[in-house]
Amino acid sequence: MIVYILFIQRSLACVWAMYKEDFRNMTEENTASNGSICAFAYTNTTRAILITAYSVAFAGGGIGSTAMSFVLVKMNSLSVTTTAIINLVVVHGLLLLTVPFRLHYYVNKEWIFHMPFCKMVSAMVHIHMYLTFLFYVITLVIRWLVFFQWKDKVEFYRKLHAIAASVAVWVIVIVFMVPLFYIQYGRSGIYDDKVCFKFHKELKLESIKVLNYLIIAAVTLITSVLLGLQIFILVKVSRKLSTSLWSHQEFWAQVKNLIFICVIIICFLPYHLFRAHYIKHVNDSEQLESYNEVFLCLTALSCLDLLFFVLSGSRLFKQKVGMLRSRLSCC
Repeated sequence: MIVYILFIQRSLACVWAMYKEDFRNMTEENTASNGSICAFAYTNTTRAILITAYSVAFAGGGIGSTAMSFVLVKMNSLSVTTTAIINLVVVHGLLLLTVPFRLHYYVNKEWIFHMPFCKMVSAMVHIHMYLTFLFYVITLVIRWLVFFQWKDKVEFYRKLHAIAASVAVWVIVIVFMVPLFYIQYGRSGIYDDKVCFKFHKELKLESIKVLNYLIIAAVTLITSVLLGLQIFILVKVSRKLSTSLWSHQEFWAQVKNLIFICVIIICFLPYHLFRAHYIKHVNDSEQLESYNEVFLCLTALSCLDLLFFVLSGSRLFKQKVGMLRSRLSCC
């Protein structure tokens, strides 16, 4: 974890060295186009990264959600884990519905859907990120309870209870999270109606800064704990199964758990670590906001998780891994 954070810090240093040149290029492009400081904020490089990342998330997420929907039909509908995965499919689907509007903006360099809808599309990325993180944590905790034999199985008594739990989560999101994002966005400044995803002026408020720092600390701490526990469990399983490790179902269950944590580390943690730097230096350059958007787009790539889950559970994947292991053993 420490090595990973050091890697992120070195990456931030490179970004900090690069942003001045990108900002100069962006300023020249904006001045040539219309001379407005509210013009399209991204350089060609940043724009290409955003278009590519969201396109991959849209395609891979759509395939993964569809494939997982067929898998869920065969799973125990009373399982809390199954309920969490169903909700994960739903939250991924909601994000994917907003991705085409983002791509339209990045391609055409102009927002034509008005500011209220921009707020909703912008908020959806954050809501998706934290709900996905929540469902990951719930799924991991339940799997670990079963692993440590504290619970034989964690299930709802009736399907109605599973539905009620899901509805409760979404009511909280709709009643509290959505209005909070929607109302707070755009309150601290005047924004151009044709420019979207530029809400950095909100970070001038001390309360918003404190809230962001608390979220960053919480996500980083929880991720470290999850990773530490999963490494401990993998070591324990390896010692227990020894020679039959690659062919045992218990091992592959822990591999799926590791996928959850890897998605958090790759997609969510970089954004939060950069966010701490961004909040501190938000007034130094407008170009930092572009880099913040790049790290934010990484969170959308978490939509690929369902595709990885389906592939990791397939027989073909396990056979390929077994064959690779046999070849390595021979060498």
